[in-house]
Amino acid sequence: MKRVLPATFVLGIVCALAAISGTDRSDAKDHGQAAQAFPVIEPDLLSTIEARLRRAETSGELARMNDLLARRVEAKVRRPDPVAGITPAREGRNWTFDPSVTMQRDIHDQKGNLIAAAGQRINPLDFVAIRQELVFIDGDDARQLAWAQERYTDRKAKIILVSGSPIEQMTAGKRRFYFDQAGKLTGRFGIEHVPAVVSQAGKVMRVEEHVLRSRRPD
Repeated sequence: MKRVLPATFVLGIVCALAAISGTDRSDAKDHGQAAQAFPVIEPDLLSTIEARLRRAETSGELARMNDLLARRVEAKVRRPDPVAGITPAREGRNWTFDPSVTMQRDIHDQKGNLIAAAGQRINPLDFVAIRQELVFIDGDDARQLAWAQERYTDRKAKIILVSGSPIEQMTAGKRRFYFDQAGKLTGRFGIEHVPAVVSQAGKVMRVEEHVLRSRRPD
């Protein structure tokens, strides 16, 4: 019994032999169509997306999606995600933070004059003064909110929430509140507990975590 090879396999062998033997184009023969050929059809991606968007718009699904997205964004603005790992202070702590940075490359001004050389250590407090203290609190803790607002005016400090809604507090307290987005500030200063206060002390920043004592009943 003879084994029947697929037509495409036979065509491949013929082409390979022709290439090896250097068959001249004049000696080539028409072996006919070895297998059924199909046109290559690739859908237009942009047309597909456009069609889906039109269907979503017609059905009202697009409007619902936009509304849902707007609501989610508004909710995040009103109440950002709490900073992870921050807890109420149970023990008072204080330390200093050196804001100096080491330059990774030479820095020049617009005229090419060297401002800072690579490897040079620069302290921003040599050039600027931090006149407002930074007060970090849990905005969902009524005691911490009261403590901060009683001790610090808008001019004296910036009250920065690690949890809660800065917009709600601004409306209720008629003053500015800020939020430590993604814990960038608390992480940089090494703050783990609140309330915490950061203030300038010469060429360094002083960081203090405060314990709120329970008020004695009258």
